[in-house]
Amino acid sequence: MTQAMGGHAGTMGSMTTAELPLSDRINAVSPSATLAVDSKAKAMKAAGVDVIGFGAGEPDFATPESIVKVAEEAVDDPRNYKYTPTAGLPELREAIAAKVLRDSGYPVTADQVVVTNGGKQAVYETFQLLLDDGDEVIIPTPYWTSYPEAVKLAGGKPVEVFAGADVNFEPSIDAIEAARTGRTKAIIVTSPNNPTGAVWSGETIKAICEWAVEHGVWVISDEIYEHLNYDGVHTVYPGAAVPEVREQLIVLNGVAKTYAMPGWRVGWMVAPGRVAKAAGKLQGHMTSNVNNIAQRAALAAVAGPLDAVDRMREAFDVRRKAIVGALNDIDGVRCPMPTGAFYAFPEVSGLLGRPVGPNRRVFSTSAELADALLEEAHVAAVPGEAFGAPGYMRFSYATSDEAIAEGMKRFKEWAEA
Repeated sequence: MTQAMGGHAGTMGSMTTAELPLSDRINAVSPSATLAVDSKAKAMKAAGVDVIGFGAGEPDFATPESIVKVAEEAVDDPRNYKYTPTAGLPELREAIAAKVLRDSGYPVTADQVVVTNGGKQAVYETFQLLLDDGDEVIIPTPYWTSYPEAVKLAGGKPVEVFAGADVNFEPSIDAIEAARTGRTKAIIVTSPNNPTGAVWSGETIKAICEWAVEHGVWVISDEIYEHLNYDGVHTVYPGAAVPEVREQLIVLNGVAKTYAMPGWRVGWMVAPGRVAKAAGKLQGHMTSNVNNIAQRAALAAVAGPLDAVDRMREAFDVRRKAIVGALNDIDGVRCPMPTGAFYAFPEVSGLLGRPVGPNRRVFSTSAELADALLEEAHVAAVPGEAFGAPGYMRFSYATSDEAIAEGMKRFKEWAEA
């Protein structure tokens, strides 16, 4: 008996940790490219390199003082030291429901709201709720880098439908219909869009929702950038554009972009009651309630005025025009003017396949180009491959005017050396 156990232990002991397998599901998922670029840029900065970062999509403004003050008061309130309802503080859910009516123009109830640990958890949970193995999700491309990975983690299959700058990155219904199969379960709508900054027209939003109603497809509407619009363009909300879609509509949102609160990690989903109930069940086995201090701060944000976002939008507008003008002044770069969010998404294919930079290197992909731009010019941007759009790059202009000027100067000097 002792010998047998000893022999078994010896066999197990000879196996290294590297040989123990991880799941096929996690091995099929790619790391977040945006976070990877941001991490590399920060590591270079920590090593003393003067890097200008255009990678991360987070406002460079402080969270409004009135919101921070509420959080400070919440720290001293013993109510916040305990578990609270998994789906979110009741008063926050009520405030989010009121916010939907105020901003989107149609009523929902607090029971349809589930508060999550940032918008990403809402994305993850949505696919866990909707998908069985092999189900397909149509993802208009360019897409936010986490969408296809969240689909894969739920056992689903991402189906890309590409639309370029020539059509404002808006997919046609013909292309969407061509991608539909008997396994199509959902379609994602992101407007204003990350990574392109495009705001989709009312005609496109309406057509997608009517198509979804006709074919029994879930619509997942990511509205995190809803208040960041320019040039008189306005966000069109699927639930308002086509009321019939509301029973198959899941809205994803959060406080990160509107209120400069990315680190507070408060997001939410608004969904039909049975979906929200299922989300609460799932979240009960994942995280339970979101941090109560952050929820109290989010309540102050959601229930308060939009003055702070108005000020941020004015600053972003100045930066938007500056970065797009500078990008279009670089030989080989073409950048459309975005009308939402805080991203410029230039086409850089004119810099590929020919000698570029002081070392006269020839790059075949925008990923190679972005890596060299960071290493040689110390300018961090995210390559289009991360968004399903080779030949493009994403520059976040949620940074200072001075950083934009210096970063674009470096890019131009490097590209035209």
